Amino acid sequence: MEDKMSQMESSIETIINIFHQYSVRLGHYDTLIQKEFKQLVQKELPNFLKKQKKNEAAINEIMEDLDTNVDKQLSFEEFIMLVARLTVASHEEMHNTAPPGQGHRHGPGYGKGGSGSCSGQGSPDQGSHDLGSHGHGHGHSHGGHGHSHGGHGHSH
Repeated sequence: MEDKMSQMESSIETIINIFHQYSVRLGHYDTLIQKEFKQLVQKELPNFLKKQKKNEAAINEIMEDLDTNVDKQLSFEEFIMLVARLTVASHEEMHNTAPPGQGHRHGPGYGKGGSGSCSGQGSPDQGSHDLGSHGHGHGHSHGGHGHSHGGHGHSH
């Protein structure tokens, strides 16, 4: 009998499953091509990327920034950087919209949920968060990711 997954574990599996719902449609089953990425952004990130979801040039620019090996497709490793950046940005937004008060509090993030105080207590002012570098040059390669139109029965 399997142990029940925690909320975080379920969330991680959800991200993986959503990536694969889109990656299996066209091209290689384990990468997102431009059309798949655009569909994912428009359907799965409508609140987090409100401005960008209707702007094809902005979506293309996001994809180019994430495509560190410049192969015109996104591996899961490249895609997850978007999830990380959006998570950091939403965390920032939650702090920026937090109601005044003592302790560590959150307002709504980009998804408009999650307001209230955290169960862990930190100092009231943790300072600003560094979003980090968004440049290219991670120096990793993704072998075996050529275009294949067969084998769409990929499962995890």
